[in-house]
This record gives sequence, structure tokens and C-alpha cells, in this order.
Amino acid sequence: MTNPVLQKSQIRAEGTATTKLEAMREATDILVEAGSVTADYLPAMIEREKSVSTYMGNYLAIPHGTNEAKDAILASALSFVRYTTPIDWDGNPVHFVVGIAGIENEHLEILSKIAIIFSDDEQVQNLRDAAGVDEIFQQLEDVNE
Repeated sequence: MTNPVLQKSQIRAEGTATTKLEAMREATDILVEAGSVTADYLPAMIEREKSVSTYMGNYLAIPHGTNEAKDAILASALSFVRYTTPIDWDGNPVHFVVGIAGIENEHLEILSKIAIIFSDDEQVQNLRDAAGVDEIFQQLEDVNE
């Protein structure tokens, strides 16, 4: 990846969504604001959720679009939203929603980096305890390498 996929402007330390659909919308809105996807990406995320849950465990969901939504992706990027009150994601508590958009299969490398971070319980707790966007970014900035 040549450009950073995560910037501080793409992180929300306190999301406002209370449902899974609202959380997917919040994740997509950040990606749209970043110029990485078009508004057509949200319906593709919803379609993906109908076929398979994007709940990954350890309080994390990674909603992303279907293969048919590739035209809605303009650049690879992440959005990161933390929720103090968990979102019910198919019966699982979610405190973190990471929206991913990847061109030319870059999403696989991004997913791998996020999976490594969230496989470590201590790092997950550090993300839950982070004081704000700056601390969250410090803990996630390896995804840009």
C-alpha cells in the first residue's frame, strides 16, 4: 500500500450508533468523507451481512462490501469507531466497528493487520481504555505500514 489507509480523521472514539445498521452507516459515512468509497458502498455492506456476519470476535466487527461493490471503492481505507455501549451484532457484543474498503485485494492485507491487533486481549483492552483519537491512532498506526 502506498498511501496510509487510516488517518486520525477516520477514527471516532465514541460512536453514536445503537444498532448494527446504524453502525454500518457510521462506518461507511467516514469512508465516504475520506473519499475512499461512494454512497453505493453501504448497500453492499448490508448485502454482505445478509450472507455472512462480519462479527470477528473480541468485540470486533469488520463490515465490508461484496465483490460486486468494487466499483464503489475509490481508494483503500479504514474507518474505526469505538462504542462504550456495545452494539448487538447478531447476538454478540461489539465495541469496535472497522469499516474496510480495499482496491486490488489490498483489503486482505489490511484485514490481516487488524486481525493481529485484535487477537491480543491486552491490545483490545488498551483500545477500550484509550483516552481519545490520538491514543487509538497510536495503537493502530501499524496498519499503515
